[in-house]
Amino acid sequence: MKINWGTGIVIAFALFMTFILYFVFEVQSNSKYDNDLVVEEYYKHDTHFQEEMARIQNAHDLQYKPSIKYSQDGVQVTFPTNFESSKVKGNVLLYRPSNKKFDFDTQIALTNSSLLIPQKKLIKGRWDVNMEWQYEGKKYLTKEVIYVN
Repeated sequence: MKINWGTGIVIAFALFMTFILYFVFEVQSNSKYDNDLVVEEYYKHDTHFQEEMARIQNAHDLQYKPSIKYSQDGVQVTFPTNFESSKVKGNVLLYRPSNKKFDFDTQIALTNSSLLIPQKKLIKGRWDVNMEWQYEGKKYLTKEVIYVN
């Protein structure tokens, strides 16, 4: 039996479609491929966007800003010395874009104007650090991306 060009193209196209559909169904049905949204309740989160932008602007307008740095001991959050440690309240969210199972929250409890998140809580890779904090009634939001080695 001879296969002409038209039949060969149709067969190749059908095989390609089958190949692609197999991978689509595999990714959707297999639990090891986690394809959740970045944020639960995405639309509810999006309604507070303007408030979030105002808090980011408040942090940007500060003359002396807190810093978030990675060191061998862990993630070091340091506030300027002109902030009273007892008046700083809030939390630090460490968000892992690749897997939400590793995300965690830490309350801000300053010791000598700084907070250390220990290395043992972190795994290698990219972390998005969102620090929501309040000082003397004014709300701030500081965002950083760090890479743990």
